[in-house]
Amino acid sequence: MTEEAATVVRGGCHCGAVRFEALVRERRPEILDCNCSICSKTGFLHLFVPHEDFELVTGREDLVSYRFGSGQANHLFCGSCGIKSFYQPRSHPDAWSVNLRALDEGHGLDVEIKAFDGRDWEKAKAQLGNG
Repeated sequence: MTEEAATVVRGGCHCGAVRFEALVRERRPEILDCNCSICSKTGFLHLFVPHEDFELVTGREDLVSYRFGSGQANHLFCGSCGIKSFYQPRSHPDAWSVNLRALDEGHGLDVEIKAFDGRDWEKAKAQLGNG
């Protein structure tokens, strides 16, 4: 994965079973800090990466799926250490949501963190990209 003016980031779970790399095309990607029930409890910070710019390097067989509420989001956890380093969100069906906190140190991204009111999901989703 290489591209001019883009950044390749790597990351994964705590035990190292799940490893990924992703191409981040934005110079200063917007990170969503969601306050929904699961994100607020886990401290997940959302970096959205289109499916075609994400590669799961190792750990496919280690991933465990969890769904709740509408069931549209597919939360993927490492079956060994329990860390959710990325998942399929319902808000961005064509992208993975990568946890900024699961990236390897020294990733080099300059990010902007923006609040996302996941407790009022429909309203917050409607406002994405409008600000």
